[in-house]
Amino acid sequence: MKFTCNKDDLVNNVSIVQRAVSSNSTVQILNGILIESDNNSKIKLTGYDLQTGIEADMDADVFERGSVVLDSKFFGDIIRKLPESEVEITVNDNFQTVISCGKAEFKISGLDPETFPKIPEVETSSDKIVMPQKILKNMINHTIFAVSRDNSRPVLTGSNIVSDGSVLSVVSIDGFRMAINRQNMGNDFPKINYIVPGKALTEMSKILSDDDDAEIILYTSMHNLLFDIGNVRMVSRLIEGNFINFDSIIAKNPKTIITINRKDFLNAVDRAALIIMTDDRKCPVRLLTSNPSELTVSAVSAQGNLQENIEVKVEGDLIDVDFNSRYILDVLKNIEDETIRVEVNGGQGPCIIKPIEGEDYIYLILPIRR
Repeated sequence: MKFTCNKDDLVNNVSIVQRAVSSNSTVQILNGILIESDNNSKIKLTGYDLQTGIEADMDADVFERGSVVLDSKFFGDIIRKLPESEVEITVNDNFQTVISCGKAEFKISGLDPETFPKIPEVETSSDKIVMPQKILKNMINHTIFAVSRDNSRPVLTGSNIVSDGSVLSVVSIDGFRMAINRQNMGNDFPKINYIVPGKALTEMSKILSDDDDAEIILYTSMHNLLFDIGNVRMVSRLIEGNFINFDSIIAKNPKTIITINRKDFLNAVDRAALIIMTDDRKCPVRLLTSNPSELTVSAVSAQGNLQENIEVKVEGDLIDVDFNSRYILDVLKNIEDETIRVEVNGGQGPCIIKPIEGEDYIYLILPIRR
């Protein structure tokens, strides 16, 4: 194999496929990037960790077709430090690879591509889902923090992407909190129900564009989901099982409703977190209302204490509840509204944070029991 390509294009596409490469696999081939050329004008780069696979096509002048697997980290480090704009890569029959750029020339050992695992094929002639990349990116980013890292409950290590035929929801639950983001997609949007691993969604969100006109196409098979944005494609396995019925855990008649300025609330809890510093359960942030117009945010630890009053509007019962400060901060940092609605259900019931009107987003946090 022999080809030349633009250095910046190569660096960019290698960075993309590296998101699907195992960082410390005991199987050597999984630490590599597969480079293939089967026509005269493009090469294809592939990374695959047996769960998530990413393919990227890029323009190149191909003089000899072929393929090779190169160590992802080593290859990536080399090309990022090359001096010129055009790179020439040559691979011989023993997969010895020469990387030339300007006056620099690297000679490295490659691996036989025959042993590189095949990414599962997802049929693209079947039904497809087309949507703006920016919408999907925002929905992932506003919910991914609540995905569980506990592998004992596999369905919670992914986000539920579900549509009723018009409203698309992305839902993440880790057992202590829940994040829901909703988007009205119109009446022609298909009904879907996927559980997609959190790792795949995290990496996908980093690839998606903020351009309002950029689109992504989703294709699904029985076990896999294909994200297609043109020159880049990601295939992720789907998590099998039934996701939690999230609508059933949202309290319908809250005991307390607090209307509060989001930024004031965020800043107060952020200052309280400076006091807490260590174990959130032993040193929670305390939310207290002693009258219908003021919320007291406080924290006490061996480091010191903080008490701060915020102007609010309280409807219903007064509250005195403890929460994990990080959980509150994660929510408030993912909301853009100036004013929000906080629903509290006593000292043991869930706290729900949502818009003043509508349910474009719903965040649920369980309190810490005293």
